[in-house]
Amino acid sequence: MPINPIKSLGFSPCGMFFWGKARTRLHNWKKSQKTMIELKRIRRAPCLAAGPLLIACVVWAAQAPTPKILATSSVSLELNAGKQVPALVRIKGPAGLLLVNRQEETLPAAIELDGATVPLAWQHRPALDITTARHVVFVYESDNPHLRLRWEWEARAEFGPVEHRISIENLSGREVWLPMVDSLRLDWSTDANNSLRNLYVEKGAGSPSPQGTHLDTVSDGYHWTGVSSTYAFSENGGPREIIPAEFIFDAARPQAGWYAGVEFSGRTRISLERSGQSLKSILGLNPDPGPFRTRIEPGGSFETPTIFLGAFLGGVDGAGNQLRPWVRAVLNNPLTWKDPHYPLTVNNSWGSGMRVDESLARRMIGDSKELGLELFGLDAGWFRGVGDWYPNPKKFPHGLAAIADEAHRQGLRFGIWVDWTQAALDTEPGALNVRDPKVKDWLVADLKPDWKPEDFKGQTIDIGAPAARDYAAHEVKRMVEDYKLDMLEHDGYLVAQGCVRDDHPHAPPNMSTAQVHHNWGADIVHDANSTDVSYHAVRAYYGIYEQLRKEHPGLLFEICNDGGRMVDFGSAAHGDYFSITDTYDPLSNRRAFYDTSHVLPAAMLESYVEKWATPHIENFRYMLRSGMMGWLTVMLDTTQWTPEQHDAARSAIALYKQELRPLIRDARLYHVSERPDGVHWDGIEYWDQARAKGVVFAFRGTVVDQPEHRFVLAGLDPEKRYRLHFQDGTALDSEAAGKDLMAQGLTVRLPQTYSSELVFLTEATAGK
Repeated sequence: MPINPIKSLGFSPCGMFFWGKARTRLHNWKKSQKTMIELKRIRRAPCLAAGPLLIACVVWAAQAPTPKILATSSVSLELNAGKQVPALVRIKGPAGLLLVNRQEETLPAAIELDGATVPLAWQHRPALDITTARHVVFVYESDNPHLRLRWEWEARAEFGPVEHRISIENLSGREVWLPMVDSLRLDWSTDANNSLRNLYVEKGAGSPSPQGTHLDTVSDGYHWTGVSSTYAFSENGGPREIIPAEFIFDAARPQAGWYAGVEFSGRTRISLERSGQSLKSILGLNPDPGPFRTRIEPGGSFETPTIFLGAFLGGVDGAGNQLRPWVRAVLNNPLTWKDPHYPLTVNNSWGSGMRVDESLARRMIGDSKELGLELFGLDAGWFRGVGDWYPNPKKFPHGLAAIADEAHRQGLRFGIWVDWTQAALDTEPGALNVRDPKVKDWLVADLKPDWKPEDFKGQTIDIGAPAARDYAAHEVKRMVEDYKLDMLEHDGYLVAQGCVRDDHPHAPPNMSTAQVHHNWGADIVHDANSTDVSYHAVRAYYGIYEQLRKEHPGLLFEICNDGGRMVDFGSAAHGDYFSITDTYDPLSNRRAFYDTSHVLPAAMLESYVEKWATPHIENFRYMLRSGMMGWLTVMLDTTQWTPEQHDAARSAIALYKQELRPLIRDARLYHVSERPDGVHWDGIEYWDQARAKGVVFAFRGTVVDQPEHRFVLAGLDPEKRYRLHFQDGTALDSEAAGKDLMAQGLTVRLPQTYSSELVFLTEATAGK
């Protein structure tokens, strides 16, 4: 209810004479965001109480809306709806974390209409607001032109972060052009003496870099920007792209902090800078190259990429052990997690490259069944040609449905690789031919007369164009149904990076500055419209997969995209698992897993196990286990294994399905070593409190004089004891106290370099 300014603040009514003048100053005063405490302090000035400025304070206190509180068990947000702008006032988190935001929302100041810049005057429309315990929407409108803005926050789970988005609807009846609208701008007040850290993680695109996981010291003057796209190129030799999230915490115990991320697969960025007592961050679409502009048709709307904002304690792994279950609960497909076989074990044909044919596929299916694998993936090489996604009749005379039937008869699921937004030169009926005038208009750029595709990569079409989107949706649906697919893997540059067309929904290019680069079969456009091109294409991609989900709810989607270039939270909401790197040796697999497992569920993280030198059986197990910490896909010719290796693989796969998979799905994960370098020891710990079980993956590098290593564990109960079982018998089974395992550590001894061990932990009895 409204506050009575006279009673609540103790003012004399003598100053009411200045009421009218005070109203004219109210707007400017509100912008200062003074609190009631400050007003009570001011009231002590005896004579000033009658002055117009102070009366304005009283009026504001009487009319100020009550802040809205939106909370989960992990974080609480205070939101305020001012007359012209809303504001995230503060957030509260565990261990007494309190962050006050000095930044009001920045609503668009102007739009472009008929080539002219038109200023916007936003006004709050309280009657249109939504305020519940889990959902808050403040609505603002501009009368001329008539636009409606929804400033929305939502808690979709009982725990974890809260999501935020801004949408702008065009009610004017005329086409308008909107400038860049950031998803979220923050300016936290912070103690200049706090020792802050910023964790961010690179994508494993192509091959993991030597660093991968970054933990920066955020000192005065710190300035960092991380970008993400579906291409993951390092532009102009700059930093590698990141999985779009930041984690900022105080290095002091209990290492409490906050995190934020972007749920979008297009061109996005996160920036963070510290200056004195100010810590600023901006999240949303990438404004470079610019200037950014996007079209809103009459009756249409624009929506910023959704971001999530949360709070945590316990440093790096504390944040990850909150975020990963939230991604599973909120973003992932719930039907996927209901499948007890998820994550599946897979045999992929790429171990034989493009030579795959019906005979080889049938042999691989038979061997997959014998090994205990659960899905056969037919990789590149099955099709007539790029853009011609029909089975090659010479290789597969009975078609792909026959291969699916054979896999299903053997108890396996069946999936294929396809690069479904690529066009090339095939002229067979149904092929996407770049010389077809209709298809030519879908391409992101005109091709030279002598252009040729690669073996499995062509030229990208812009699925942001409605006709191209409709074609792609129909083609993907046809493949899923005709080939009886249980899994669809998309690869290549699915989403256009830029486009020179001026008749697509995205902003037109600036042909005087547009750059076209040729990269591995494709012409890639880089221009001021790139972010808008990407925005529309990603929305189309999401729509196609959302429709497929409705029609085929059990279908699995693998997001490959040249091995880890599209690892992000938007893809996590539309796919089931990621190929996290395009380099598949044991070290690359472990590095990519170490990095990505900070932010995404381990069950979603696929490692391909390729052929690698294994002179000893210990090396063979090392190779397999380097790909067994998440989703396991074998990508080599298993029929070439020795009988000893075949037996070892069969036992390892059975152990994975029975013991490791439940932990990968449900357990907390701890990074109990430095990032793998192939030289020193490295390891990962899983601990499932509900099952009172866990495991440590231990890997030995090449250092000759380091036959043993101690892993300091985490997440255990210091007052309990734990039984230790060494799977390969490298040590006798024993018991240890939780407090000792988390202080002195778990000792693992391996005499062979490039070897490994699995140490299973089971809660024994309580003890001191």
